[in-house]
Amino acid sequence: MKKYFKIALYLAIIGLIAVVSVNYYVKSSTKKYIHYSIKKFPKNDVGIIFGAGINGNQPSKYLKDRLDAGIMLWKAKRINKILLSGDNGREEYDELTVMKNYCFNHGVDTTKIFIDYAGFDTYSTMYRAKHIFKIKKATLISQEYHLNRAIYIGQKLGIKSAGYSANKGEYLGYNYVCFREYGSVFKSFFDVLRNREPRFLGREININGESNYSKEDKR
Repeated sequence: MKKYFKIALYLAIIGLIAVVSVNYYVKSSTKKYIHYSIKKFPKNDVGIIFGAGINGNQPSKYLKDRLDAGIMLWKAKRINKILLSGDNGREEYDELTVMKNYCFNHGVDTTKIFIDYAGFDTYSTMYRAKHIFKIKKATLISQEYHLNRAIYIGQKLGIKSAGYSANKGEYLGYNYVCFREYGSVFKSFFDVLRNREPRFLGREININGESNYSKEDKR
């Protein structure tokens, strides 16, 4: 019994070292691409906003701040188009409708809004941005805790990525999501390594073509 306990302990220590090492590598290689101010912020054609939860037909604080940051960058002409990526897999939970309505209600030209209806996780969003929307360069808009992973995945998939921090005030459970991110970064490292293909791909929607924002959807 003692022998198995030692083996389990050694494996746990090795696993912990691996997780910490991968996180250090990802964060140290991407931190220079994260921006906190619009001053000297590089212009990009496309800004990608990641889903982050909704409360009924309203965005969560995480999502609202991401949307506000993306809208601000669009109005400041730091990005020309917005790609909204989130989860609308269930009738009762539709991030994309909430996100697109929020952008529409805050003055964004709907011909400049593109919708990724299968952005179920960060890797899927970035993979589909590359292979479905044919994006080569992008501004990634999210909270700071999430940007290292998003930028890392983007760079490895061939999207030249810069991040804009949407942090504004305090967030419920922020320490928890920062802790959970260690595991998410570790998983993403291996997703990239094995070139994981998302469950849903679908037809190509070129970001330089006509927007797939549907005017028939509820507002």
